[in-house]
Amino acid sequence: MHPLLNRRNFLAHTATGLGGIALAQMLARDAHAAAGPIRPQVNPANPNAPRATHFPARAKRVLMIFCSGAVSQVDTFDYKPELIKRHGQPMPGAEGLVTFQGAQGNLNQSPWAFRPRGQSGKMVSDLVPHLGALADEMCFIHSLTGKTNTHGPGENFMATGYTLDGFPSMGAWTSYALGSENDTLPAYVAIPDPRGAPQSAGNFWGPGFLPAAFQGTDFNATQPLRNLARPAAFSAATDRATRDFIGVLNRHHLERFPGDSELAARISSYELAARMQLSVPEVADISSEPAHVLKLYGADQAGNPVKDLKAAYARNCILARRLVEKGVRFVQLFNGAYQTGGEGVSNWDGHKSLQPQYLKHGEVMDQPTAALLADLKQRGLLEDTLVVWCTEFGRMPTFQKGASGRDHNPNGFTAWLAGAGVKHGFSYGATDEFGYKAVENIATVYDFHATILDLLGLDHERLSFYHNGIERRLTDVHGHVIQAVLA
Repeated sequence: MHPLLNRRNFLAHTATGLGGIALAQMLARDAHAAAGPIRPQVNPANPNAPRATHFPARAKRVLMIFCSGAVSQVDTFDYKPELIKRHGQPMPGAEGLVTFQGAQGNLNQSPWAFRPRGQSGKMVSDLVPHLGALADEMCFIHSLTGKTNTHGPGENFMATGYTLDGFPSMGAWTSYALGSENDTLPAYVAIPDPRGAPQSAGNFWGPGFLPAAFQGTDFNATQPLRNLARPAAFSAATDRATRDFIGVLNRHHLERFPGDSELAARISSYELAARMQLSVPEVADISSEPAHVLKLYGADQAGNPVKDLKAAYARNCILARRLVEKGVRFVQLFNGAYQTGGEGVSNWDGHKSLQPQYLKHGEVMDQPTAALLADLKQRGLLEDTLVVWCTEFGRMPTFQKGASGRDHNPNGFTAWLAGAGVKHGFSYGATDEFGYKAVENIATVYDFHATILDLLGLDHERLSFYHNGIERRLTDVHGHVIQAVLA
């Protein structure tokens, strides 16, 4: 027998071989760590100058559509025939279950039928038929999980990767990393719902501990950017001459204090504001849009509160498309707002009476959002734009005891992507047979963020900002790119 082929030598070499594999893994990890964090070199005098990606990007910009109030996955995109079969029965294994607002009642099927859509045959609810017609454009993630069942912290978590206030939003991280493609508009624009802001308010588009230059600028199609308009007492010529003169004074002042980054940043922000006096009113004025475009989005509707609200949201969708056309790096479009004093038509928080409330929300959100996606595609903008549709968490498959609505559920919910770099007509992950918990290819919000950054050509493990002795990043110390959804 060969001396290396006896039992003792075989076991010994196996043991040392496993150790070698472990050593190789540790060295690879240490080599990655040794590469160090990537902190973009930001010129304070021009903080939004374009910056290079870490590796070739699939998408140049992001359009995020956020539905405030937690959209029910089992009433929109997550088809569960078992809910139909067991309608009115207790959910197995959930006896005595108490969630955010109290005890749960029985399983409740969706009030809306699901139908196969497009070539993919994706089952989508009749609540959102226009979006359903575009199912072949979408890449669904059905297994998202959150860390909280409370709206404000849930919105924070989706926006920033943290449930607490004070951390940079995803759009702020993106503009910090990549700058802008347009020097007359902000790199990051947030478009609040016509009804108002989400529950986390400005924290959703805030810069956190990043420089203030990277916060989102919030305005919509009906509310112009605040404090930007030229005073009526000043002519355009006088205003322009005043800006030119101030520019000369600022340059001389900066020459006296070379290297003062705070002074350079302040001058830069004033100069951008001056340029925005011309660019923002132009991009926000949708009166030049042809009638067929207004009709496509539903911006021409009126006659009752829901149609009026739909038209206002539709105008915001048109504004979002115009900003994407202009090269704004990150556009955040909100559907739903935080309002106290009843459920009305404020957001998707359907606790008490889901069906009448969602009928209103479905009409407001569905057609304009679908038109936005279709319009981006026909203009060729989906080739380098990533569209993200998401909400803070999902809803229970049961109705609350004593109510006809669904409680909060962060254990399994749905988001979808479309456009640059993602598969079309594809579904990833799954919840259980009732839509209660993610059970297949479970994904976290950290994974979701990591995937979006990856599509932008950014390494989520290395993009960082040094703050209070810690290398901070959007995904904290978590997150993996969801490779299966990448085209």
